[in-house]
Amino acid sequence: MTSSAETPATDTAGARSDLLAAAAKGALGLGRFPGVDDDAHAASVLILFGRLDDEPSDAAAVTVPADLDVLLQRRAATLSSHPGQVSFPGGRREDEDPDPAATALREAQEETGLDPAGVEILATLPEIPLAASNHLVTPVLGWWREPSRVVAVDHAETVQVFRVPVATLLDPATRFTSTLTRMGQTFRGPAFDVDGTIVWGFTAMVLDGVFEAAGWTLPWGRADERPIRLEV
Repeated sequence: MTSSAETPATDTAGARSDLLAAAAKGALGLGRFPGVDDDAHAASVLILFGRLDDEPSDAAAVTVPADLDVLLQRRAATLSSHPGQVSFPGGRREDEDPDPAATALREAQEETGLDPAGVEILATLPEIPLAASNHLVTPVLGWWREPSRVVAVDHAETVQVFRVPVATLLDPATRFTSTLTRMGQTFRGPAFDVDGTIVWGFTAMVLDGVFEAAGWTLPWGRADERPIRLEV
């Protein structure tokens, strides 16, 4: 990483405005997803942007500020659903949750210890079916107005919580097309290689959709296909 003296931090207010404009467009244009059963579980994820620390990205910040980050976590390898994968904070709706945003904030607090009072909810996006785990997932777009300390609270579920500079994710050198072959079918989708940490699947598709809707995407090599090796 370069120091703040070498790459001055920039105002993130414009990025927040871009996200609001993206949310106003509604659906993220992620294409068609396989359907889920009638008894699918309702869930929410928190897509939390903001200036999370004073360390800017090494990547050239072309369409976003160098110090704009997004919060991600790594799921425990022992989980039955999406083991070992990088994800957004989030989880299933509970009866006491009044709306999807409340679910996202509650789950994020339980998983990362963040203070919900410091999070501004920008928008609740249309739900997305996730057939692999039979969930209807609502992405909740948030802005970290007052960042708080985060850490993996329960290692049985989450083993790592980390911020990723958005400029790094947008860097064409970071991006590739993931391939996953199951039952004779090959599935392709956007993916990111952040210093050896692979972000793919649902999380990568949502990030890609948000970046596209916000007007941040840079041309990248979609023909660069790499197979995904699942945790076992």
